[in-house]
Amino acid sequence: MTASLPMPSAAALGVIGTLHAAADLSRLNTLALPAMAAHLLTVTEPAQLQALHRALAADPALAALPRFVLGGGSNLVLTGDFPGLVLKMAIPGRELVSEDADAWYVAGGAGENWHDFVLWTLQAGYPGLENLALIPGTVGAAPIQNIGAYGLEVAERLHRVEAIDLETGEERTFTRDDCRFAYRDSLFKQQGWHLTGHIAITRVVFRLPKAWQPIVRYADLARWLEERGQFTPTPTQVAEAVMAIRRAKLPDPMAVPNAGSFFHNPVVDAATAERLAAAHPGLPRYPQPDGRIKLAAGWLIEQSGWKGKRLGPAGMYEKQALVLVNLGGAKGADVAAVMRAVQADVAAKFGVTLTPEPIFV
Repeated sequence: MTASLPMPSAAALGVIGTLHAAADLSRLNTLALPAMAAHLLTVTEPAQLQALHRALAADPALAALPRFVLGGGSNLVLTGDFPGLVLKMAIPGRELVSEDADAWYVAGGAGENWHDFVLWTLQAGYPGLENLALIPGTVGAAPIQNIGAYGLEVAERLHRVEAIDLETGEERTFTRDDCRFAYRDSLFKQQGWHLTGHIAITRVVFRLPKAWQPIVRYADLARWLEERGQFTPTPTQVAEAVMAIRRAKLPDPMAVPNAGSFFHNPVVDAATAERLAAAHPGLPRYPQPDGRIKLAAGWLIEQSGWKGKRLGPAGMYEKQALVLVNLGGAKGADVAAVMRAVQADVAAKFGVTLTPEPIFV
């Protein structure tokens, strides 16, 4: 460790909780990359964050140290030790907040496991998140990345985000419009608040329409359901299909450490897409509302020879070229080396720049 975290007063600690010094982060990121944090605070209730604000305000040296808000660690590349305070969000809670004639409003604590939360909504009779089943991470991290899969983004179901501003200690609420959602992007990510510890999300409320309709326009999903005669699937059947498809393509992080899809699907102008399709007839293309075309990053990577290819202790998964895996003993530098090599080969073959999804810390 290159820095030592000043400790807040004993009175503050009673509310804040236990600060763990020299905390091992290797089990708190799904790539299983080795790293230590100078101090780690597990946050189980919003009051801890307000108490932390008071401690920060009282100690300039404490306030000057870097902070980082950590969810499930599933979208994270740790490049080395962190010389400050990591806030591990573990706030629990699942509830129906309210309902009206058109929708249910359900809330999840920031520390809730996302997949478990999705299953709970289905079991409780509040469908609408089933296409996002089995995505790793926490409820609090979902709006930061604007997670999405199989035709649905979390932005389409989000009602509001509740958070604590650690600079002021105030509770803040962000509406869907406030969040400035875009493809795998949001206000929280744009501002880098999770990296600075400025804003800590405590709870997320979702609006789930009562007039439920299945979203099955993705070919893999439609095919899976049709093969089983599920032409008018239930929410649970959609979730089961999504889970089966994901499990067939993606490795379990507990068995093969990974951070899920490692690169964004690139979006290019229509002329570029047509030019690439003429040269590469099998190129998957997905028209966007703004007239641009989304390309499949996994296909580009596979065609560039990286499916199942490794570079030292890291590489791209043998069943899905979009997933970067730790094959044993990899460090942040090894992951970065594979990332740069894949980017270079895709750029050389297609003239397309791939952008990584995970956050580098």
